[in-house]
Amino acid sequence: IWKPARTAMLSNYYFYMMLLEAGLPPGVINFLPASGSAISRLVVPHPDLGGLNFTGSDATFSNLWKTIGDNVSTYRQYPRMVGETGGKDFIFVHPSADIPPLISAMIRGAFEYQGQKCAAASRAYVPQSLWPQVKELLLMKTAEIKVGDPCDFTNLMAAVIDRSAFDSIKSYIDYANESEEAEVLIGHYDDSKGFFVYPTIIETTNPRFKTMREEIFGPVLTIYVYEDEEIDSAIRHCKEDTIYALTGSIFAKSREAIVSLEEEFNYTAGNFYINDKPTGSTVGLQPFGGSMMSGTNDKTGTTMNLYRWTSARTIKENFVPTDDVNYISMQER
Repeated sequence: IWKPARTAMLSNYYFYMMLLEAGLPPGVINFLPASGSAISRLVVPHPDLGGLNFTGSDATFSNLWKTIGDNVSTYRQYPRMVGETGGKDFIFVHPSADIPPLISAMIRGAFEYQGQKCAAASRAYVPQSLWPQVKELLLMKTAEIKVGDPCDFTNLMAAVIDRSAFDSIKSYIDYANESEEAEVLIGHYDDSKGFFVYPTIIETTNPRFKTMREEIFGPVLTIYVYEDEEIDSAIRHCKEDTIYALTGSIFAKSREAIVSLEEEFNYTAGNFYINDKPTGSTVGLQPFGGSMMSGTNDKTGTTMNLYRWTSARTIKENFVPTDDVNYISMQER
């Protein structure tokens, strides 16, 4: 059963029709638009449930996991569960970083698709020694971003998906505007015609500021500027301040720093990038997932995901049978 998201039913339906036209036998996949509550009530507790492949919020996935656990004694088999939930994806900048590629990665990583993808860069840690140059170039390039109709391919961004998303993202920007711990350096919103949130950059003095910790799912990048000599503290905040571990990237020219940071961030990102934006995994070639509350780290990709939905079966046929009960090792010497 394929249950599409409420906000993406039409595109999902057309893709489903493409599968049928390509030769997928009818009934192998059943396209079933429905409310999440109906699926949870009717499908998830069904004794024949074989598995759940979920994309959505960590709260919803946790609830589905609990429902399956509560019904485990009624199933004909143990259902398999794969989930990709949320992310608070980071860019960590070392003092040796090259600035122009960093700016490109920040803008593309944070603002492509209006920041409405799980891997979007949402927080960054920048050393004080680089911040003046980074700030100047980042704000200049961000101001040049074109926002408008997605049919115009010169636009990097379009509107966010619906009113609910607009209101949620807007609340985070308002929170930052009203806080003494943060400053909105650039960005605004406008719902007079469409739900537009323009690329927004927030600078905060608190590494645990709300927009540094919570998933926003919109074009909002929050930056914490750390003192160069306090890099260990910044690393610790990056690793420990959120419940997510989906994607992340580091920027450094020093090979020693790259090796050290890669080791430090071992458990902070299922997809980890070096000197690149924390987005852009190649579907069909790279697995995609994360640990902690970002999911089960086996959602999509190559055969790694397919194996989650198959059951290995071993068959033995003996062409040289024996009629002896005793083994050779049991013979008396």
